[in-house]
Amino acid sequence: MRTSPVWNPQQYGKYAGERGRPFADLIARIGLIRGEDRPGADAPAVVLDLGCGPGNLTVGLLDRWPSATVHGVDSSVEMITEAQKLSSARLSFEVGDLREWSAPDESVDVIVTNATLQWIPEQLDLLPGFVRALRPGGWLAIQIPGNGDAPSHAILRELAGRPPYAEYAAGKSLRPDVPGPAEYVEVLSGLGCTVDAWETTYSHLLPGDNAVLEWVKGTGARPVLQSLPDELRAQFEAEYGARLAEAYPRRDYGTLLPFRRIFAVAQKEA
Repeated sequence: MRTSPVWNPQQYGKYAGERGRPFADLIARIGLIRGEDRPGADAPAVVLDLGCGPGNLTVGLLDRWPSATVHGVDSSVEMITEAQKLSSARLSFEVGDLREWSAPDESVDVIVTNATLQWIPEQLDLLPGFVRALRPGGWLAIQIPGNGDAPSHAILRELAGRPPYAEYAAGKSLRPDVPGPAEYVEVLSGLGCTVDAWETTYSHLLPGDNAVLEWVKGTGARPVLQSLPDELRAQFEAEYGARLAEAYPRRDYGTLLPFRRIFAVAQKEA
């Protein structure tokens, strides 16, 4: 039986500094296209964070844009419950599924969606709605993991597809293919945006024992672990952890986790 929520803010919060690096890099590029300053990002009035998680990164948008109101949306009740502890006059949160989300046309200055769209197979179909929600000259900023072929994911799929786990977990280990930078450029350019897209592989140095296991328990492995009965979950975690420790050995300086990420920043035509 399942005994804990699918998304656990405390587990997700481990290695928060490393998880936050791509968000900071993404936000820093809003207002720039291929290194050139463009207008429209200096003083937005309304900023949305779609897939805000526990809000620990969303709150930083208040400092980036001191005159803006910021609103976070996430499909996880547990994440939003945690995020609402950060609410203020300028910061609010709500539960919502991005596949059904909509905003009044041309009402938003900046939309950020960080490490969220990779869970949605039809994510490119959502982009026209995001662009429609932007005011002329508004900005859309996207970051997704692009590490589906990494050992952490390959081992997860292999184990989840074997007995005795496959009966419960095989489908939970599968992830949709994600767009590359070129696909974001093509789709967003076709929607009348000027686009900058790129990818970066981070070399995260993680402290602690079996650090990669602790990392993926908060994200990619979570659905698999939640799908397993109690009597199999511990067995799976032990076997998965042993395989990860071999693939990502701990060194004196920490455990190195290479992590590819894909970014796109787009400005709607003014």
